[in-house]
Amino acid sequence: MKNIVVGLGEILWDVFPTRKVLGGAPANFAYHISQFGFNGYAVSAIGNDLLGKEILTSLEKKKLNYLIETTDYPTGTVQVTLCGAGIPHYEICEGVAWDNIPFTQRIENLAKSTKVVCFGSLAQRSEVSRTTIRKFIEAMPDDSIKICDINLRLDYYTKAIVDKSIKMSNMLKINDEEVIKITKLFDWNGSEEEICRRLLREYELRMLILTKGTEGSYVFTPDLTSFLPSPRVHVADTVGAGDSFTAAFTAAYLNGQTVEEAHCLAAEVAAYVCQQHGAMPRLADSFVELFRDRG
Repeated sequence: MKNIVVGLGEILWDVFPTRKVLGGAPANFAYHISQFGFNGYAVSAIGNDLLGKEILTSLEKKKLNYLIETTDYPTGTVQVTLCGAGIPHYEICEGVAWDNIPFTQRIENLAKSTKVVCFGSLAQRSEVSRTTIRKFIEAMPDDSIKICDINLRLDYYTKAIVDKSIKMSNMLKINDEEVIKITKLFDWNGSEEEICRRLLREYELRMLILTKGTEGSYVFTPDLTSFLPSPRVHVADTVGAGDSFTAAFTAAYLNGQTVEEAHCLAAEVAAYVCQQHGAMPRLADSFVELFRDRG
């Protein structure tokens, strides 16, 4: 199989007041990039319970490849509440299956064939999954793309985890709130743009993606800076919008488009997802058909 792109880490149910929807940033990323014709894989763990079985059923309905191990821990859930602007607030259950992703032989074999991985800090709050993520990345081919979507949630991160995560990657995805957190964590000074450029420089990254909600987004590389305002849309909720942004950008980048072209597509896709409910809506046909020949 060509172009294997893995979302590695948490998979869970986002539980809203009136419904539950499949979520978890790495799984969201894998699903969205699969819609562009790439071989997206969700790699995580579930419990031997009804919620876990429902995750597998949902992934199969979405036709998303997965390598999901079954553990003795319960399937993960997150209680989600939305403010008036559709901004989510999360209550994340602990001691769940995705905290305990085992590094199995089949996961190692997948790593050896993976072109791109996207991972974050949340699934590294537990030593078991943290070790699996690091071993997976170490097993990947030397020329692979390793995207760290840092995803700093609540207090589930440390300076050491953030530092190691960025060191393991060659692309970084971050939002404006996370820039502030990293500035405090590293005891740095400077503007938002200066902090991003410092991260790019000190960690020798290929590029850094900064999303700022309604204020726009940036892509920084050692040679250029791309900024785009966010399209004005009616927001249903913003859950998964950043993951769809990263997925669309990666799909276009893998397809040989320029940074600016990839950035433009990413902004449009994220705006579309903001108009839908849940983290994994089906994208519009105009997006889905762009790279259909890339399987």
